Amino acid sequence: MKKHFIFLLVVFNFLTFLVYPIFSAECITPSKDGVFPEITLPVPQNTAEKDYLGLKGKDTFKLSQIKAEVLILEIFSMYCPYCQKESPLVNELYQSINNRPDIKDKIKIIGIGAGNTPFEVEVFKNQYNIPFPLFSDESFSVHKSVGEVRTPYFFVIKINADGSNKILYSKVGSIQDPNQFLDLIIK
Repeated sequence: MKKHFIFLLVVFNFLTFLVYPIFSAECITPSKDGVFPEITLPVPQNTAEKDYLGLKGKDTFKLSQIKAEVLILEIFSMYCPYCQKESPLVNELYQSINNRPDIKDKIKIIGIGAGNTPFEVEVFKNQYNIPFPLFSDESFSVHKSVGEVRTPYFFVIKINADGSNKILYSKVGSIQDPNQFLDLIIK
């Protein structure tokens, strides 16, 4: 009996040793005043989306290459009912930004579909009339790099001229009132 107990204890400790680094290293959500991880995304095929982000080239880009001072990044899932419910508010936020010439070129929005295929992202985009670029994260690589957050999750990222960044906002849930959220970002 004692040998079985010791064996189980050794196996448990071994498994803990293997699993702990995976969860501890990748599951830390970047927080306010922190740095957002430098992720790489495919350049949109849609010319209007490519122009909206101010991108050149055909392959991939880093967030620091987006021509904006502030980036609002939503982690969503096509299957998340809260994301579906949030989409009209985020669309309203996009329209509020787009209707203001003083900030239109300074603040951009993108969405990343955690675990969603390109097809699923396109279905979500069409069903909810999303006017800004959405990207697939089929492999969950971006999702893992931001701590495997629940959806919808919003980051507001200040992009500095030197390519570095600073997180201004990092929270799960609804933006609630798009105009108040925009005022918060501007301040």
